[in-house]
Amino acid sequence: MEKWQCTVCGYIYDPSVGDPSQGIAPGTAFEDLPNSWVCPECGATKDMFEKL
Repeated sequence: MEKWQCTVCGYIYDPSVGDPSQGIAPGTAFEDLPNSWVCPECGATKDMFEKL
């Protein structure tokens, strides 16, 4: 699975880790994140991320 980086703050979403702070389980692909998901560091929306 590919990692995605926030273009606002540089946070990297790693699917193997997920996002425990928002209840996202490890193994969740970026494409499978809910549209309401935001960057846990700065609050940017999914469209502010780019594939690494």
